[in-house]
Amino acid sequence: MRIFESAARLGTFRSAAEELNLSPSAISHAIFRLERDLGVALFERSTRSVKLTFAGQTLLTHASNAFEELRRGVEQISSNKAQLLRLHCAPSFAAQVLSPRLPQFLKENPGVEVRVAASTNYARFVDGLFDADVVYGEPLNREDLIVIPLSEEIIAPLCSPEMAAQIKSPRDLFRLPLIRSDLKRIQWIDWFEINDLGPPPAPSISFDRSFLAIDAAANSVGITLESNVLARRELESGRLVNPFAGKFRDNRYIGHYVAYPKSGSQRRLARIFADWLINQR
Repeated sequence: MRIFESAARLGTFRSAAEELNLSPSAISHAIFRLERDLGVALFERSTRSVKLTFAGQTLLTHASNAFEELRRGVEQISSNKAQLLRLHCAPSFAAQVLSPRLPQFLKENPGVEVRVAASTNYARFVDGLFDADVVYGEPLNREDLIVIPLSEEIIAPLCSPEMAAQIKSPRDLFRLPLIRSDLKRIQWIDWFEINDLGPPPAPSISFDRSFLAIDAAANSVGITLESNVLARRELESGRLVNPFAGKFRDNRYIGHYVAYPKSGSQRRLARIFADWLINQR
C-alpha cells in the first residue's frame, strides 16, 4: 500500500521508485500484484506516465487517510517524537548550506534529533513524512503552509583563482569552458543579457546539481554561474572567486524558501528551525 500511495501521489512509477529507493520494475510488479489481488485496475498506463482510475482515486483517498492516522498513532506513543525534526531539503542547499550548519543548530537545541532527506521534489506533508522543507523556488500549493523566503542570492560567474588569472574580459568566456547547472532558474543567457553581451557560448559541461557545478569550478574544470549562498564556503576559503567582481552586473533573486504546515504536532519545532535558518548569515 505504501508503494501504491507513493506512485498514485507522484504520478509515475519512476518517481515512486526514487522516493522509496526501489527499482521501477519492483514498483510495477507490486502494483500489478495489488491490482490482481483486488481484481480491479488502479492505473491507466501510457508509455510515459500513469493515471489513476476511479478505483485508484478512491483507494488513494483511503490510503492517505490511513497513513495519516498511523502517523498520529506513532506520535502518541513515542516519547521521543516531540524532539524529532524531519527535514526535506533541496539537494544542493542540503550539501552546501544546511549540512555544515546543522552542528550549530543541534548545539543550540540540545536533545533535538534531525533527519534529513534531499530531493528536487517538493515535500508533501499530508503523509506525515516531513515537518519542514527547504525548497528551491517558491511552492505553488501553499494554502496550508507557512512559506518564508530566505536570503537574496547573487548569481555570478565563479571559477578557481588559477582560471581567473586567464580572464581579462567577458570575451575570454568564449574560449574557456563554461559549466551549466541544468536546474538553475538563472542561466548564462540571463547573465549575458543583463550585461548587454549578446548570446553566450554553449556550455562545455553541465550538471543537474549546483553542488556538482560548484565543485567542478573549484577544481578548475571551468567557469560556473552560481549562487553566492550555495558557494559561500568555496568563496570564503578562496577556492572560488568572481573574476568580474565590481565590473559587471550580477543577477539577484530569492532562490530558496523554508516551508512548514500551519498546523500539526511538530509545528513548534519546525518554527524553531525556520527562525534559526532565517537568522543564519
